Amino acid sequence: MTSEITLFVNPTAGRGRGAHAAQPAASALRGAGFSVRTVLGQDADDALRRAREAVAGGTGAVIAVGGDGMVSLALQAVAGTPTPLGVVAVGTGNDFARTLGLPVRDPAGAGALAAEALKGGRIADVDLGRVGEKWFGTVLASGFDSRVNDRGNRMRWPSGRLKYDLAMVAELASFKPVPYRITLDDGDVHEVEATLVAVGNGTSYGGGMRICAGARTDDGLFDVTVVGDCSRTTLIKVFPQVYRGTHLGHPKVTVHRAARVELAARGITGYADGEPLGALPLTAECVRGAVRVLGARDLQA
Repeated sequence: MTSEITLFVNPTAGRGRGAHAAQPAASALRGAGFSVRTVLGQDADDALRRAREAVAGGTGAVIAVGGDGMVSLALQAVAGTPTPLGVVAVGTGNDFARTLGLPVRDPAGAGALAAEALKGGRIADVDLGRVGEKWFGTVLASGFDSRVNDRGNRMRWPSGRLKYDLAMVAELASFKPVPYRITLDDGDVHEVEATLVAVGNGTSYGGGMRICAGARTDDGLFDVTVVGDCSRTTLIKVFPQVYRGTHLGHPKVTVHRAARVELAARGITGYADGEPLGALPLTAECVRGAVRVLGARDLQA
């Protein structure tokens, strides 16, 4: 393995934390004897092109510095290749890092962990979801949660998580469950009225909302969480439970496990790792061991 490491940086992540995080992470890697090359890019497409060039050139690892959006971009470069991925999680949500037990908002610690993992061979094979050519590591969201994303993305004020809290309040006032057709593994069909359907490779989205709390990243299966035809009152009561994962015991919540999931519903956009995928219908496949992640906890524990 080459000693040159590619630091893949989003300087604007976490209100500027990405730019500040790159230096201590790079210092930790250099202190361990690695040569560090930083990739920024003029925009997302340019950054991804440069990351793919680094992978094709034999870089020892790609270390994503930023939030889940930056991890998502890095996954497009390393998934399906032998090149391992490290994560310096300094964004708003950091759900990919949370799921795998990686440091959050500790760039020096994350850089040191990546260096130790490279030297000690502590590299875990982690499942990913795939929709068409797009890879994702955490959750494919659709329904109420994706409409909150849609509305939040259109809002120019305020910034950060408060924007999405306000978007959620606005959506609560108007949202109604919609008819879904959910097809699991090419055969098991469920036609339901649902508030949302979340397809989880990882456990959480939105900065620790454990919508698919039982999901594992080493079993080759998604956890598909279906929140049924809730009233606004029920949704308001159940929603806080998502942070603890206890919503899964509610009678309006059903969980399925499948390696392939097709979602169909009218007027609904799918999001994965917080990034828009497009309008339903969409088909997601769980690809076992699709990415090698530096320093991930023992997934069998």
